[in-house]
Amino acid sequence: MKIACVIALFALITHNVFSQSATVPKKVLIVVTSFSELKGGEKTGIWLEEFTTPYYLFAEKGIQVTIASPKGGKAPIDPKSTSDNFLTPSSKKFLGDAAAQDRLNNTAALNTVNVKDYDAIFYPGGHGPMWDLPDNSYSISLIEAFYKSGKPVALVCHAPAALKNVKTKNGTYLVKGKTVAGFTNSEEQAGGTVALVPFSLEDMLKERGAKYEKGADWGPFAVQDGLLITGQNPASAELVAGKVISALK
Repeated sequence: MKIACVIALFALITHNVFSQSATVPKKVLIVVTSFSELKGGEKTGIWLEEFTTPYYLFAEKGIQVTIASPKGGKAPIDPKSTSDNFLTPSSKKFLGDAAAQDRLNNTAALNTVNVKDYDAIFYPGGHGPMWDLPDNSYSISLIEAFYKSGKPVALVCHAPAALKNVKTKNGTYLVKGKTVAGFTNSEEQAGGTVALVPFSLEDMLKERGAKYEKGADWGPFAVQDGLLITGQNPASAELVAGKVISALK
């Protein structure tokens, strides 16, 4: 009788432990740019759709999000991405969402976050990330730590610029030999934005040894190579977020 009670108690405890662990929400760290203005005075920052689409998709799946940036505090939004020509359902939702706006206005500083607290890391693009993330030591260390820990690393559009100086434990560039996507030279030229970037993203990825792939200009395109998930342009943000969600299941 005592043995049966012990077995029953053990089964109950085990059930409760597994039930609780199954309900623990996944956590994603979203890293955004702090860079807001080019030398000529033109404003830049996050391309809003690339932040809002994953932000709301993660929320729908019960994934908790923390937003961080190099400087912390208010993260800049590229004003072009809030114009009528580029507003999407998710970005329109954000512009009416005071709570989400407050979170983007009060980001954590990169040097205060710990990889142990999150299950994946995601970088939205815009031209801003090309200026303040490639050489940012905290960003580089975070990506290397997430990858080393077996956690998904995702970036979209211009954000793969943050991979420029990321290396593996043996000292080679992380993207070397890996299939990646990112904003194309032809899209940069068609958009008339070549002068707004410090380097060609497509060329940099190829120079670092990546197997660069692309889809049609402006169309959704994303690839996954192990833990590394990358997307080509703003329209690819949903695909990238979907791959992150699948990787966290």
